[in-house]
Amino acid sequence: MDFPAVIEVVVEIPRGSRNKYEWDERSGVFRLDRVLSSAVYYNFDYGFITDTRAGDGDHTDALLLIDEPTFPGCRVWARPIGGLEMRDEKGFDFKVLCVAVADPHQAHVERLEQVRPHRLIEIEHFFVTYKLLEDKAVDVVGWRAREQALEVLVADRATYVGEQDGHSS
Repeated sequence: MDFPAVIEVVVEIPRGSRNKYEWDERSGVFRLDRVLSSAVYYNFDYGFITDTRAGDGDHTDALLLIDEPTFPGCRVWARPIGGLEMRDEKGFDFKVLCVAVADPHQAHVERLEQVRPHRLIEIEHFFVTYKLLEDKAVDVVGWRAREQALEVLVADRATYVGEQDGHSS
């Protein structure tokens, strides 16, 4: 595919879930990390982008806008349209917002500005509130344009490739 214009997202958490699943890279399985303690649920499919490595040591996070939930482990070709910059207890946290290439309802969506503004507010609200009862704060810095998301993807892919090259020596 045409990285970074098209990326492969692995879904960890389907839309509508309060269960937070995480991919355990060492054992190659999905594990239940926790059940959200707040009365909120993921209002998007949440996962990671293959062959990337973010600053926190995990794959780059992806928020997939899709009308029907998929399932943990589902691989989706997606188009990045923007990103959400945040800060949490680990520091900088960037989440790439994308739409499924195979979704005809999202075929026209190429940029963040084409998403309903209230939908973006709902996503922000989720991240501000989902850790409150765990006494953890999340600071939503703001939405970033598609170009900035692509820059993050290119940098995170380079980190991943460098990491792989280091292991092959």
